[in-house]
Amino acid sequence: MTVPEMLAVLAAGAAAGSINAVVGSGTLVTFPVLLATGLPPVTATVTNTLGLVPGSVSGAVGYRRELAGQRPLLLRLLPASVLGALTGAVLLLHLPAAAFEAVVPALVGLAVVLVAVQPLLSRRLAARQVAGGTAPRGLRLAGLVAAAYATGSYGGYFAASQGVLQVGLFGLLLPEPLQRLNALKNVLTSAVNGVAALAYVVVATDRVDWPAAALVAGGSVVGGTLGARYGRRLPPVVLRTAIVVLGCVAVGVLVSR
Repeated sequence: MTVPEMLAVLAAGAAAGSINAVVGSGTLVTFPVLLATGLPPVTATVTNTLGLVPGSVSGAVGYRRELAGQRPLLLRLLPASVLGALTGAVLLLHLPAAAFEAVVPALVGLAVVLVAVQPLLSRRLAARQVAGGTAPRGLRLAGLVAAAYATGSYGGYFAASQGVLQVGLFGLLLPEPLQRLNALKNVLTSAVNGVAALAYVVVATDRVDWPAAALVAGGSVVGGTLGARYGRRLPPVVLRTAIVVLGCVAVGVLVSR
């Protein structure tokens, strides 16, 4: 990579770390930048997932106050998220690269749509949520576990907007404020990214661009920390517009390859 490309990847990592802590769509920033440096789509995905792990952890730590009382639920959902991450990683590493290149533009497009409609989703969730709900049991708990597995599988295969999916699905089943849902999302996303990244390192080290992963990681730690602390003060429309534009760029790059 050239020096300008290195700086662009570092800046993209910082932006993605911040966005992931607050919104959950940071991959739509880093992925187009990694593609622009010349990385193939599968390599860009593997490198991006590995690089964003430290930022996911720093974002989860920054939301630790909102996690109060959620430990029992996390212990139930983490195994499903981990199993889902392994499922997605296996699919990514064993399906032909041509299959990934064919489906990923649709996944990026879906992620862009989810980010664009998130305000409507958030308003609907806020309207139906009440504080102090009972612990999930029975079918509701089964639905949460299924949602954790499904979003974990999606995240292990392609991480873009994994967090948006989690907040949307969990919000339909949990009577919790959105900030507490966001804290739950940050922990599960950290687990999914970490497990998927470990699988990539063990099975497909040759598909990791280590210098790019290190740059994304360095930026994402700073971004995740700042996002958890100050991200809520940023105008959501600015973040959302940037993500949608970059996502459309990514679709264009992928289709034209």
